[in-house]
Amino acid sequence: MMWDSMDGSWAVWGVIMMIAFWGAVIAVAVWAIESFRPRYNETRGETPLDIARRRYAAGEISREEFEQIRRDLGVPRGNPV
Repeated sequence: MMWDSMDGSWAVWGVIMMIAFWGAVIAVAVWAIESFRPRYNETRGETPLDIARRRYAAGEISREEFEQIRRDLGVPRGNPV
């Protein structure tokens, strides 16, 4: 018979193709989830200094805390950035 002469190589290729197929499906799913997930800085466009300015303007932090944040970020005091 024809099936008696096969050594199982078709079965090995079938397993390899099945693994490749499901790997591709999982990779596309992960890519789709990651590409549509919003990222904080990309959606709002705020830098850490912008956040500190907003918090200072809202009264959430004191002037001393704001100045400390500026120093920690490496922004000189006279810089109007």
